[in-house]
Amino acid sequence: MSLQETDKAAAAVAKAPRVALDDIKKYIAAEHYFTAGDALNALGHPNDIAFGILTICLLKMANGFIVIGKSAPASPENYTLELGRKLAYEDAIRQLWPLMGFALRDRLHGQAQ
Repeated sequence: MSLQETDKAAAAVAKAPRVALDDIKKYIAAEHYFTAGDALNALGHPNDIAFGILTICLLKMANGFIVIGKSAPASPENYTLELGRKLAYEDAIRQLWPLMGFALRDRLHGQAQ
């Protein structure tokens, strides 16, 4: 299920405050993409095709917190840069969702006190 589909399904049943995809996106201050092969090359380390298809997405949040998303196909023949970046980004967003849910729950708890 895509991030948009997940967000839409959650919105359809929401009866109380929730973390929406747009809430997450507005906190992203920077995003960077590279492959593990790029990183190894920059460090002067040897690498092979397996590292070249491991795509990494770094999302820096407005508060400085960084999340690392990653993706890699099982077969190198299935690798495309565009899809690798999309899937790595989605992996990072899916890590942020529960963290932001915790922050929302904490705020709601504080308001109830």
